[in-house]
Amino acid sequence: MEKGIRIADLFRDEQKWLGKTVLVQGWVKTKRDSKAGVGFIELNDGSSLKGLQIITEQQGRGYSELLGKITTGSAILVEGIVSVSPGKGQSIEVRAERIHLYGRADPAAYPLQKKRHSFEYLRQIAHLRPRTNTIGAAARVRSRLSFAIHQFFQDRGFHYVHTPIITSSDCEGAGEIFRVTTLDPAQPLISAEAEDPYKADFFAKPAFLTVSGQLQAEIYALALGKVYTFGPTFRAENSNTSRHLAEFWMVEPEMAFYDLEDDLNTALEFIKYLIGVVLGECPEEVEFFGRYIEPELMKRLENAAQSSFEVITYTEAVDILTRSKERFVFPVEWGLDLQAEHERYLTEKVFGRPVGILNFPRALKPFYMRVNDDEKTVAAMDILVPGTGEIIGGSQREERLDVLLEQMRLKGIPTDDYHWYIELREFGSAPHSGFGLGLERLVQFVTGIPNIREAIPFPRTPGHAEF
Repeated sequence: MEKGIRIADLFRDEQKWLGKTVLVQGWVKTKRDSKAGVGFIELNDGSSLKGLQIITEQQGRGYSELLGKITTGSAILVEGIVSVSPGKGQSIEVRAERIHLYGRADPAAYPLQKKRHSFEYLRQIAHLRPRTNTIGAAARVRSRLSFAIHQFFQDRGFHYVHTPIITSSDCEGAGEIFRVTTLDPAQPLISAEAEDPYKADFFAKPAFLTVSGQLQAEIYALALGKVYTFGPTFRAENSNTSRHLAEFWMVEPEMAFYDLEDDLNTALEFIKYLIGVVLGECPEEVEFFGRYIEPELMKRLENAAQSSFEVITYTEAVDILTRSKERFVFPVEWGLDLQAEHERYLTEKVFGRPVGILNFPRALKPFYMRVNDDEKTVAAMDILVPGTGEIIGGSQREERLDVLLEQMRLKGIPTDDYHWYIELREFGSAPHSGFGLGLERLVQFVTGIPNIREAIPFPRTPGHAEF
């Protein structure tokens, strides 16, 4: 099959291609004809937000019939000469000498027309929504961020570890987990009276989709020094908010011989690096999102990339919130978790920039976080950003065997199920830290997209598991 040049590459080096014959392939965004027999097609191949204008002229009956079949949404090949465009808003165009129609889109049925569609409507046609400007731009930003995540850690001596998708441990201990089984629910092979109810199941024990790769990453951090895992994670949380998904992607570094301060500094450097990549390498998409989605986006990203982050303790955060005159929906009290409205108030109203919060109440956090000397708080951190709220959560891990065992007892964590995790503290225990960043919330932050369902190709939410 003939291969063409990407439209993005054509725009990137316009002078190189002027006067030359090129071959481009893509999908028709719009098409219009003039009375003079000249037609105008906007072609997009997904490599660029901007479409390429194709100029067509009537060249006989067969050619006219072909042009008549080309509709919005059709996939075509165009071969023609690159010329300077006299049209407004475009620098070059291609004067078609040959057109091939790969696949036509029935104009009466094609659901994407030249108008703005709501995100709710586009979710109903998720197989076609990547062809829209917004979802296509979000996909390109997400792709570049994913690559940048690997770049950041690889350049700093981290090793990429693939942690399991199917696991027998619940890292967060919240119980919001998806069970994995081969048993037929219509014909159960186990009974409550069975000595081992999981004996007939595939793994012969309870198994779940992972909520985090952290615990397994700790194993490799305590052998290789610095590692990271980056993959899908799952939460069976019945939440229909603009910030939650049942399936999402997490990047989780774990670092031996790092304390909470080291952990925080790494996370701050990481965030600034990723924002810089988007500003430097996705300017077209950032400009688009700033124009149509979030007017303050560029200002917000540049501020986050250039300014220092505010760092306060959880206790200081609660004090600021309780002294404010803001009317919050959720109560503010020491010992309660901070909600999205509290996080956004701190980042947007109080400090006007990202905020790091340290040392959360011990009772709020999972068993693996290191207990501080006050025995009331743990060495945990959250990083909050304007418009989104929490984007990173992490901690120094509890490396002291006796304190870890006490934490597990207080949290009701069965030690038998985590014997391997305990042995990491018995055989060469060392201080170590790590954090987790949700890719979709990062995409939300750098694009201004209001709902997390548009930050992932195929959103999984309660009652929705299409494709």
